[in-house]
Amino acid sequence: MDNSTSDTRNARNAADAPLRENVRRIGATVGEMLAEQHGAAFLDGVETVRTTAIRRREGTATSQELSALLSDLPVVQAEWLTRAFSTYFQGVNIAERVHRIRRRRDYERAGAAAQPDSLLDALHTLKAAGVSARELLLWLGRLDVEPVFTAHPTEAVRGSILEKEQQIVRCLVNEFDPSLTGPERAADWGRLRVALTASWQTRETAAARPTVQDECDHVGFYLSGAIYNIVPAFYEAFEDAIRTVYGTEVEMPRLLRFGSWVGGDMDGNPNVGADTIADTLKSQRARILERYAAEVGELSDSLSQTADRVDVAGELLRRIAAYKTLLPEAGAALKPRHGDMPYRLFLTLIRARLRATAHDEDGGYENAEAFRTDIELVAESLLAGKGLNAGWYAVRRLLWRVRTFGFHLARLDCRQDSRVHAKAIDALIGNPEWADLAGDAQTESLRPYAGASATFAASDDATAVRCTAVFATLAESIKRYGAEAIGLYIISMAQRAADVLAVLALARHGGLVDERGQVPLDIAPLFETVDDLRAGPDTLRALFADPVYREHLAARGDRQAVMLGYSDSGKDGGTVASRWGLQRAQVELLEAAQAFGIKLKFFHGRGGSASRGGGKIVTALMSSPRGSVAGSLRVTEQGEVIHRKYGIRALALRSLEQMVGATLRASLRPRIPEAREGAWREAMTAISNHSRTAYRGFVDAPDFVDYFRTATPIDIIEKMTLGSRPSRRGTMVGVESLRAIPWVFAWTQCRSGLTAWYGLGSGLEQVAAELGEARLFEMSRDWAFFRVMLDDTDMILAKCDLDIAERFSKLSGPLHEAFFPMITAEFERTRHWVLRLRGQETLLANEPRLAESIRVRNPYVDPISFLQVDLLTRWRASGSSDDSLLRALVATVNGVAQGLQNTG
Repeated sequence: MDNSTSDTRNARNAADAPLRENVRRIGATVGEMLAEQHGAAFLDGVETVRTTAIRRREGTATSQELSALLSDLPVVQAEWLTRAFSTYFQGVNIAERVHRIRRRRDYERAGAAAQPDSLLDALHTLKAAGVSARELLLWLGRLDVEPVFTAHPTEAVRGSILEKEQQIVRCLVNEFDPSLTGPERAADWGRLRVALTASWQTRETAAARPTVQDECDHVGFYLSGAIYNIVPAFYEAFEDAIRTVYGTEVEMPRLLRFGSWVGGDMDGNPNVGADTIADTLKSQRARILERYAAEVGELSDSLSQTADRVDVAGELLRRIAAYKTLLPEAGAALKPRHGDMPYRLFLTLIRARLRATAHDEDGGYENAEAFRTDIELVAESLLAGKGLNAGWYAVRRLLWRVRTFGFHLARLDCRQDSRVHAKAIDALIGNPEWADLAGDAQTESLRPYAGASATFAASDDATAVRCTAVFATLAESIKRYGAEAIGLYIISMAQRAADVLAVLALARHGGLVDERGQVPLDIAPLFETVDDLRAGPDTLRALFADPVYREHLAARGDRQAVMLGYSDSGKDGGTVASRWGLQRAQVELLEAAQAFGIKLKFFHGRGGSASRGGGKIVTALMSSPRGSVAGSLRVTEQGEVIHRKYGIRALALRSLEQMVGATLRASLRPRIPEAREGAWREAMTAISNHSRTAYRGFVDAPDFVDYFRTATPIDIIEKMTLGSRPSRRGTMVGVESLRAIPWVFAWTQCRSGLTAWYGLGSGLEQVAAELGEARLFEMSRDWAFFRVMLDDTDMILAKCDLDIAERFSKLSGPLHEAFFPMITAEFERTRHWVLRLRGQETLLANEPRLAESIRVRNPYVDPISFLQVDLLTRWRASGSSDDSLLRALVATVNGVAQGLQNTG
């Protein structure tokens, strides 16, 4: 080991020492809590299991020894044991997130270098690459970053638990303060102990499956909580970074907005429709108005300036008089002693207008723009009256929030399957065979309805009525909440131009038409299977060549959104074919749009796991095709990713900085053209094809469905009350019938994680034989796309445990011998090539922090997995009818999810 390596390791160990201390103390606190709740004997049993699990990892104990400790336990004891280890994960996960805050503060305190992937780091990188202040400011006006929150749940954390986690966060963050006294620190740990104990005494998931409104409240917890709080800090940090790097003051345009699928995602969810769209928009409006009213109240208390001490804008005084007339009850309630405090009077009346808005009463604001105008007036008056340091900054923070959230909080997307639209068209046209027509014939028949030269006859068909109601609700919602409240209308399983024209025709039928006679809706086809991704460019060309659709696009600014499905493409063709299909599709879709003069915007349907497009956003954007970002990033945030990225204010800020910084870098200075990419693409296409063949050979093998349903806990996942959406599309006859999230979740639970790597080893092995290893080594070293794929696979393989996976596999009986040898062979093949191409002897050799995190977690995850196998065997033997066993199994699923962090 050279001195530099040793120094780096020592510096990392010193930096992580506070984390190790927090983990140690949390472990001790959990132990004390368990002894208090269930006795010293129970804690001794937990410790015996933990030490045996550690010795198993070290090779001094066998799996049989650990299994013997965990087999045939009373159900209640098994559930307690599972929850004991899960509680440890809860604490450690929080400690690791808080440590990320600590590391950020260390960077800021040192001041020597910017934290990697921060806004400051991104701007330094761009300046070094020759980006001038003028070029940067031009691009800022084009920047549009929009995380979109979805209701796809792979980690079911109820609100009461989230609140207790935030209490624990506050206690750990207080530890940063060196001035705290011993009693103060003890009090913080006492509060942490209270939060842990209260969590222990609270059921992790609700007994009933959540409603759409519950899911809306869950997403609202983050949007109106941590995200609302840090939006102004984001803009202030960006301004400061520009000032530091370029020495320039800038008036920042709006760069951020947020979207949501909750309440609008109808695809496969009969619980979502016109009523939930209306209810969600109403709920989001109420939530954001409540936050504004509270903040305006705080400003009213703060801005106590009196008219004899400061000059106040005449327009502000005139509006006070006008609002007293507009809201006579609020005017009469103003306190006489505040009569000489114009800002307090005005803000009190503004708050009354917000409340009137929330209750749809006279005197309310017509829209968010009118509210913003009032707040801008306060800011301008303060600035003119030397109030820069007497409240102006606080007012500007509110302005940033209003510009970001409006009166809608988040834009609501809608999504529906193209086959549902086709069924509605069948009924409205009166041709039950319309859906079976060729694509060109469908387009020809739809054109008059999409272009308003013909109208559908009324129909009482249930699907037609339901679709019509959705578009009627969207029309009413735009009138009520404004166009900014509605996002994209996404078409699942879009395969032809007619699928898009069908939405245009249905929208007209539902009355979604503006004063110009145009449909005010951005329609986005979702290409989600490998074959649909390949056909996507032809679909766009046919769409752009259609005169009716081109007229619609012209009214929308000649901009077209396309959603890329990472989940179903991975389930359909395996992770390698999915990754490469998505990469190539972006290039070809861009070329198709550019040929017609259309600006294309991609919407990335990424999930939490690597097999569903998850991973580091910075590396993903920097390895994306040139020109595919172009100032815009729209991406889904799903499942445990939302909790991990946005559950803590400082981490929410860090996440947004990474997104925006990477979007800027990928837009202003994308990867330079590489002469060797033609050869690399040829090799990658071959790898993809061979990988897909291996993957389909696995999932298409006889009896695969039976194997999957017995060798994974999918039957438990399907019974969990995770979300309002069914986990599969009817009876499962193949992988196509199952939704991507439970598909990934099930394989992750059994510790094989094969959805993220199966087929890669076969593809690499075959191409090495056909084209030579040298090309693969070159790609690994010099091609970002290929390197990121290997990086992600390295991480997933490190989290796998084939010994545990084999225990699950044996639950399938004789099918085990048919399928598990295929899994082990492909795993070893993939592991061999990842290590070889990365020049490593062990997995995660270049990611020591992550390797250490996994090493620490394994002795706690492993017992839960052993328990899951045992309980699953007993539950199935009971005919899947024992509710007490089911509750314990649900606890094991939650525990493994918390321990591994990457789930669905």
